[in-house]
Amino acid sequence: MTTTGPYDSDFSSSASPHVAPRIATALTVAVIGGFCLARIMHMLMLPFGVVDLAIAVALIVALFSLQMLLCAWASRPEHRRAAYVALAAQAGLIYLPLAYFQETWLGVPGLLAGSVLLLAPGKLAWFGFSAVIASVGATHILLNDGVQGAPGDAVYMSVTALLTGLIVYGLSRFRDMVGELAAARTALVDAAVTRERLRLARDLHDLLGYSLSAMALKAELADRLIVPKPDQARQELADFLQSSRQALADVRSVTHGYRDLSLEEECRSVRSVLESAGVDLHMEVEDTDLPVEVGTVAATVLREGVTNLLRHSKAENCEITIRGNGNVRTVTIANDGAEGSSVGSSEEHTSSGLGNLSERAAALGGWIATDVSDDGWFRLSAELPLASDASLRSSTSTAASTSVARGDR
Repeated sequence: MTTTGPYDSDFSSSASPHVAPRIATALTVAVIGGFCLARIMHMLMLPFGVVDLAIAVALIVALFSLQMLLCAWASRPEHRRAAYVALAAQAGLIYLPLAYFQETWLGVPGLLAGSVLLLAPGKLAWFGFSAVIASVGATHILLNDGVQGAPGDAVYMSVTALLTGLIVYGLSRFRDMVGELAAARTALVDAAVTRERLRLARDLHDLLGYSLSAMALKAELADRLIVPKPDQARQELADFLQSSRQALADVRSVTHGYRDLSLEEECRSVRSVLESAGVDLHMEVEDTDLPVEVGTVAATVLREGVTNLLRHSKAENCEITIRGNGNVRTVTIANDGAEGSSVGSSEEHTSSGLGNLSERAAALGGWIATDVSDDGWFRLSAELPLASDASLRSSTSTAASTSVARGDR
């Protein structure tokens, strides 16, 4: 059976989560590599000997390698110390050759300016960046003292170093941000998968728990009645068949998404099941015409309460009330089977049943609470707003968490 869901596009597009970071890295390598290649081409156009050119090429290749390391290490705290060592080595490879290559080498310090921005903390980064840019202009003026046009050329060289540093910094940060975005996107897909699994587990518990309990009850009852009361046994088997068909429909609905429940139909079903189980039911329902989301949660509360009654108690009496008070509907299910049974056990309910109900109610801005009275009555209560606002959602969600945490079961 093939199913589709709201996360299919995420699953299909997450096959290559590293493509974007690789493209960003390739772009960074291409731009910085192109800058270094341009410096080498510039050196080749000047009257340097073969040995000088070989030294210059080796230095530029070393600078390129250090720059790639710095780009990779700048955002990784575990490599921070190694990055500072590489930064010091880069500064040495930039400033020491100035004594030999002089102003020909002044196009290179822009790499150091970008590295300082990447590694230095806070305001110190911009102070170091400005110092590197200023050193370019000052060095050019010192090397060309008294030459006409030197101040203008110094400004030009400083601006070139400024732009180079900003490009190096921008590309490196761009690469880091693309990597972080890819990691965040992968985390979101994983979270979506987890949410879908939790939804399936929750819906299977909430929808099938009741149906399977009802089917077991009907089958046991039919088995006892098949000889003394065959007509009633036949009716119980018919109800069993209907419950099995409903369970199959529930399974199919769970695989396609959240299933809406009818509160009115659920009330009729609960009455039929409890009467078959020999439980004396008193049901008082003021309003079943509720918004779809509220009615579904209310019906789920009924299912959970009756399922727990059938599974974990020997109740003889059950009281169900659904009342309205302004913008709030209250659902209460009480039975006298808590004494001497596990129906009130917090361990039994916290793991799945109450946790699921609390999540559903909190999504509406409501809450779920349980308690066991001294006379052995177990009570499950739910308060569900018809239309919740932000403040109500916040306060009631907190109340629900507090209620479950303190063990109001």
